[in-house]
Order: sequence, then C-alpha cells, then structure tokens
Amino acid sequence: MDKNDEKTNVMRVLDQKKIPYRHHCYVDTGAVAGAEVAKILGEDPDKVFKTLVTVGASKRYYVFVVPVEKELDLKKAAKAVGEKNIEMIKSKELLPLTGYIHGGCSPIGMKKFFTTTIDESARNFDTIMFSAGKIGYQVELSPSDLAKVIRFEYAQITV
Repeated sequence: MDKNDEKTNVMRVLDQKKIPYRHHCYVDTGAVAGAEVAKILGEDPDKVFKTLVTVGASKRYYVFVVPVEKELDLKKAAKAVGEKNIEMIKSKELLPLTGYIHGGCSPIGMKKFFTTTIDESARNFDTIMFSAGKIGYQVELSPSDLAKVIRFEYAQITV
C-alpha cells in the first residue's frame, strides 16, 4: 500500500466523524524535529503544531498543542489548567499513557481524553497541522473542525 493511501487511527476517527482534513506524508529519516517536518512539507512552521503531554502537581495529565518552533512555558501552561505546577512526562510513559510514541503523538485518539489546551496562535490560521498519530504522517484541519472531535481551550502557553 502506498504511504499516501495508508490511514492512521487519527484519520479513521476524522473519517468516522465526517470531519474534512488533508493528510501529508514525509519520509522519516530518524529524529525528524517538528521544524524539519514543516520545512520538508513546505509549510509555515507557525502553522505546524506538536503535541506535548504533561503531569500536574495533582498527578493529573494534560495535553498542550504548540507551534513546532516554540517552547511550552510550563508556568503559563500550569496557570491555564489551574495547576500549581506541571512538568513534561518521561518519554517512556508516553506510549502506555496515550498509545502514541514520541514524535507521533496526536491530540486526537489518545487511549483516554486529557484536558487539552492549544496555543492561541492557532486562531491565526484557517487550518493547522499536527501529527496524525504516526511518525511520517500529519493531518491538516481547521481548529473549528478539531473542536468537533476533542474538547480544548485556547491559551497563551508558549515562551
């Protein structure tokens, strides 16, 4: 099967809910960082987002979706979700917790839904891109269509 025809779980969820999206594929050359993904796909890196999973002082988990070239501001992120502080989860915890591996984490289709916050810069775009749940695959859709699949809030959460 051609990589362009292959469906990820994220794509199946979007298809099932009849949400319009575009998928983009790229060749995984090993450790492809988000900024490189944007460059490979010829996209504005401000429009390409990465999905980060954190844990709060309360031991609750939170998902933050930020532009690939930006850093998550842990203080702003904690404030956005009402936590005293948060920290990134360890890479080895990601797969058992979400069902995704590092570099292929998507806010759609995690094993369990976690409170999700998207950087408010996403409002500047008609569509945003993020992982389709597998390294080498991205989906592009409007934030308003994403809101039909998962619940999220917007907040200023980057450095």
